[in-house]
Amino acid sequence: MKTYIYSFILLVLSILTISCENKLDIDPDQAFTTDDAYNTPEKVTNILTGTYAQAGQAASYGGQIYTMSELLVNNEELKWNGTFSSLGEFNNKQIDTDNTFVANFWLNGYDISNQANIVLDNLQVYENIGFRNIIEGEAKFLRAVTYFDLVRFFSKHNNDGIHGEEPGVPIIKMSVTTLEDVTFPSRNTINEVYDFIIGDLEDAILLLPENNGIFASSNAAKALLARVQLQIGNYERARDLSNEVIQSGRYSITQNLSNAYNNSDNSTEDIFAWQVTDSDGNNSMNTFWATDRYGGRPGNPDISIEDAFFGIFDDINDRRAGFFYTDPASGSGLATYKWITGNANIPFIRLPEMYLIRAESNFVLGTTVGATPINDINIVRTRSNAAVLGNLTFVDIVLERLRELSFEGHKLHDFKRLELSIGSIEFDDDRLVFPIPLREVVINPNLEQNDGY
Repeated sequence: MKTYIYSFILLVLSILTISCENKLDIDPDQAFTTDDAYNTPEKVTNILTGTYAQAGQAASYGGQIYTMSELLVNNEELKWNGTFSSLGEFNNKQIDTDNTFVANFWLNGYDISNQANIVLDNLQVYENIGFRNIIEGEAKFLRAVTYFDLVRFFSKHNNDGIHGEEPGVPIIKMSVTTLEDVTFPSRNTINEVYDFIIGDLEDAILLLPENNGIFASSNAAKALLARVQLQIGNYERARDLSNEVIQSGRYSITQNLSNAYNNSDNSTEDIFAWQVTDSDGNNSMNTFWATDRYGGRPGNPDISIEDAFFGIFDDINDRRAGFFYTDPASGSGLATYKWITGNANIPFIRLPEMYLIRAESNFVLGTTVGATPINDINIVRTRSNAAVLGNLTFVDIVLERLRELSFEGHKLHDFKRLELSIGSIEFDDDRLVFPIPLREVVINPNLEQNDGY
């Protein structure tokens, strides 16, 4: 146990000495110790920038959680061709408690949270209140990002609050930088975790500017909170937040589908994207979803698209139905064009998602805030040359989400909140929840394992 704790502390300290270039722009000459790591605005700001870098690691928003999610919800729409047995477990719906991808996601998630906590615990170094507010807002945004996915993957669904008092994930608000800081927390309830996430994002909305370059903005916080509110069924708040982002006028849907992906700079529709370059960031989506000609693994690709996937399309002219390729040289399976560039940014929140959230929310509520639901759906369809709809059903909205957001990590969470089965597996099956990593349960006797494990 002590060896593990010391390893964790060493990891934290190594994070504080992180040096990145290009988009993340940390001074490579910085060297921190626990005595002087937080005594100037520049040093704390560098820690915040390192938090973005940590979140962009392959284990989290560099793509592995999206891949795990898509494989777990797969029902013959995808084929797993890869050799990583740990990833194959998601496709087989049989995840071991010592699965390395799950363990790395858990650890990286709490690394992100801890770095954000370090920043929040040292805000007093900023004399400029405006700059301090931005730093606080960014840290709370990043902390909310990781807790939202931790609770969605490691806890039961919370439709209508039915499981609200059941175990979520541990909330850790204090930073860990020394051995004496280490605690062994139990799991907070699902309701407590969602309240924590919503609180952080509401604060971030007030603290952040509308435009913050490649970093989190108030619009990014609103967009993420709209996603959170949709997940828990608060359609009114989801509608209003998505409408505010759309009405801000700062984003526009790209004219061509190909312009939305594989970009070195944010596209016009990127509300927030994880930054990747040759020297910083990770794009593991390229690793597992592209053929080796485009930088993927020899599975060509590890994840190929099967005929069953195309049943969601209602128009043969929809360009999203043709956004795929095969590699003639290798006779590979069908691969998506979304992830063909290894050093491209990974879109996290795109403007089309806001139209889809507003459309669904207005449809359910019987309102037309911002626009009619059918108008929003047709805006998304038009970019892909799909025929506009003359009337709209709830199924149309769900199918449009599947078409537009495919292979971006949304489907599993949509199926859970909409209570849709995955083949013969019910939406609330224990197999669709990640196990708490075995090493965490062994080290921390206060952690309760999930049902089915």
